[in-house]
Amino acid sequence: MPNTALMCPATFFDVREPKNPYMCLPIDRAKAQEQWRDLRRALEDAGVKVETIDPVEGLEDMVFAANQVFVGRHERLGKFIVPSRMRHPSRQKEVAFFVTWFHNRGYQIIDLDFNGEYLEGHGDLLWHPGGSRIWAAYGFRSTRGGVEKFAAAMLELAFPVIPLQLIDEHCYHLDTCLCPLNEDAALIYPGAFSRESLDTVRAGWKRIHELKQDEARQFIGNGIVVNGRFITPRLTENLQQILAQEGLTPVLIDTSEFEKSGGSVFCMKTFIE
Repeated sequence: MPNTALMCPATFFDVREPKNPYMCLPIDRAKAQEQWRDLRRALEDAGVKVETIDPVEGLEDMVFAANQVFVGRHERLGKFIVPSRMRHPSRQKEVAFFVTWFHNRGYQIIDLDFNGEYLEGHGDLLWHPGGSRIWAAYGFRSTRGGVEKFAAAMLELAFPVIPLQLIDEHCYHLDTCLCPLNEDAALIYPGAFSRESLDTVRAGWKRIHELKQDEARQFIGNGIVVNGRFITPRLTENLQQILAQEGLTPVLIDTSEFEKSGGSVFCMKTFIE
């Protein structure tokens, strides 16, 4: 069960350059910081210890703490991270600060030679609950070559990696269209995936729950599952029925300001324990 998360305060959050179809101006900085605090409180209320990394002026997207590294644990290696190679140069600057944070806390660093490929942390890399495998998407931010390099490194640790192709630019990261609910069930937006990848997703879970396009574009697929709760920016009748079936309690957190940058609750944290 997740019990520790890393977040980055929204002190310098802003929208400065278009990186996805959602991005728009202006944002309300005071409201954004209030929404960030509400998310932190919701995680803590769910029994999660929240640690923070210092925000850096000029790195407006650093608040989206899911993207800069991939976090894992291996019985031989212990705690480890795989640093990302972000597609946008402005975001690549964030990675070094996260690597230093984890290095100072004893994490092993698995550096990959990306050689022009891209990989964007937990935006596109999701652990299957229980840690049996890793779902890995490419198409808009991460590249297929980046996923293949990651898969080769994880194979040495005996973690299978399942590649998935994204085809809807509104679902530019996997965390917008695939949300594992438990080891048996997942929430997906089918239109985000190529036909072959959708078949792969369906084969990987005993129960698949589908979101409609408008639900996916309201970031309902970007929820956080933690200790029997589902933290989400919105609750539709469809989602309410799904959560009831899976025994999850919805917790609503407004993320309107962060959605102007293409992100919601999942994007703003990385579980580290």
